[in-house]
Amino acid sequence: MTLRIRGNDYTVLDPPALGGWTPSLRVSVVIPAYDGQEKLDLALAGLSAQSYPAALVEVVVVDNGSSPALRLPEIRPAGTRLIRCEAPGRANARNAGLAAATGDVVHWLDSDVVADRYEVEAHMRWHHLAPYLVVTSYLRFTTAPLPSPETVAAADDLAKLFEPAEPHEWLVDLVERTDGLTATPSRAFSLHVGGATSVNRVLIDAAGPMDEELILGQDTEMGYRLAQAGAVFVPEPLARGFHLGPSMRMRDKQPIDRVSHALIGDRIPQYRWLRAHPARQWKVPYLEVVVEAGGYEETRATIDAVLAGTVPDVSVLLAGPWDTLVPERRAPLTDPRLDLSLLHGHYAYEGRVRFVAADAGRLAPFLLRLPAGWVPGEDTLARLLDLAVEGGHGLVGVLLAEGAEGVTAARLERRAAFARAALVLGTPAPPETPPSAAPAVPASAETPAWTHEPASAEAARAYDDVVDDVYGALWIDGETLGFTAATEPAPAKGRRMAYRSRLETEAEVVKLTKEIERLRGQVGKWRDEAGRWRKTAVDLRRDVGGLRREIAALKTSRLRTVIKRISVRRAGTSRTAPDAEPLGNAPAAPETVPEPPGAGGTGISGPGRPSAGG
Repeated sequence: MTLRIRGNDYTVLDPPALGGWTPSLRVSVVIPAYDGQEKLDLALAGLSAQSYPAALVEVVVVDNGSSPALRLPEIRPAGTRLIRCEAPGRANARNAGLAAATGDVVHWLDSDVVADRYEVEAHMRWHHLAPYLVVTSYLRFTTAPLPSPETVAAADDLAKLFEPAEPHEWLVDLVERTDGLTATPSRAFSLHVGGATSVNRVLIDAAGPMDEELILGQDTEMGYRLAQAGAVFVPEPLARGFHLGPSMRMRDKQPIDRVSHALIGDRIPQYRWLRAHPARQWKVPYLEVVVEAGGYEETRATIDAVLAGTVPDVSVLLAGPWDTLVPERRAPLTDPRLDLSLLHGHYAYEGRVRFVAADAGRLAPFLLRLPAGWVPGEDTLARLLDLAVEGGHGLVGVLLAEGAEGVTAARLERRAAFARAALVLGTPAPPETPPSAAPAVPASAETPAWTHEPASAEAARAYDDVVDDVYGALWIDGETLGFTAATEPAPAKGRRMAYRSRLETEAEVVKLTKEIERLRGQVGKWRDEAGRWRKTAVDLRRDVGGLRREIAALKTSRLRTVIKRISVRRAGTSRTAPDAEPLGNAPAAPETVPEPPGAGGTGISGPGRPSAGG
């Protein structure tokens, strides 16, 4: 059984050391070329000195209409063939080489890339570990003078010939910011560049050849389809090569982006930024919803709700025996297939609804199997996709109903996860008929809702188990997401209704914005008023402080005055009557002055005192 790799975490694999293992797989190196004989000679000289066993290597050079025609040089791998493809374009040339290749692994190589002598071996040691790997070399872009083929074939280190050189900055940045592509598995397919990438033939058979309608972006578009086929993408630093001259993107990045973005947006749903339009449809939808045709009313309710939701990038695969449908013309009301005819007639000209039998296609990254009669809410599908994307789940099961008769469930499946499960188990992919609409099975049987026959229950569980291992699985209640049973068709919101609702919302936003601005102005006024009050309070505190100081000064001045008066009075009293009573209590003193001692009989007249003779 093949090893189960979770997401794009190839680090669980342990490739052998270079030169320390015995290979067995054959590799076909496919080189599309248009003119440039001198550079092709160097590319073949580099391949002639590879460490991988020559008996396991074939080289297919595809001359894409060169004039004069290309030739094979003397220095080249032994198993080298030259074929011609007159249809112009890289995709046509590669597909011609792919048709001629016989190896277990196909190694794309540009005709102006000289591979290091260990480049092929560094790729192939990974492919011996798992059958679903895509390995890419680290290229450096050189402007050094071109050496001779003999010098290249004899060189033990190409860096001596081609350095200084520039790295593939875009690829290096992608690898570094995604932790070696392990942190963002849904974008790992961007690593598929045709300059030096190898792919297991099993994956190419599942994904299909290159898209010949594209004029640019073919490598990335094929990488996306390889991812849907279950691929794991590996950047290999030991696989090195030198690109002779700058790449096309280095020379003309903006014009190339302009062209490729205009084309690959239709084919790669994962590039969400290229699908900013809110309503248009794309060649490859982001979500396919499989509904098995049942009664007209309940089936229509389901489909109409899907088409009216917030996920515009959606298509409905209406499954039924459409190739056997022959409407009754004479007595249509008695036709046992009347509901089937009504559904076909109702959606015959709806571009987002396809009538399918069993094959649901394998291009959209997500497939929802939804039983007829169950209606998702307006934002239900978007929320369901968010669960799968944010959690990286390969399966999100939705329990819709459970009772004595069994379980009814919907299933959102990540196509890459189920394709990986098929490769791990070595069995065909799960049947594409919509099992979610099959009759309910007993809840105790634990049979997945998409299983048609009890005999396939074990295989179905095996697929789900592998999907859980390689991506993860989650089950959730349908009511939580907004699924409801359709007793009658619910009217869908029209675009004009949604437009008017948006206008009302925008008007309300404008009104609230004005109110907010008014309140902000009022708050500003309040702040200014508060500032004035604060200033007034400061002034008042300053005035109060001044008054307090004045009062204190007055009190101090009066106290000093009183003290001085008291001191003066006390001083006067002490000179005239030391034994006098305290001020205010002494009686009035007589208006006489006593005679000094020793005056004898001689009297001295004084005021108020009689003379001695009187």
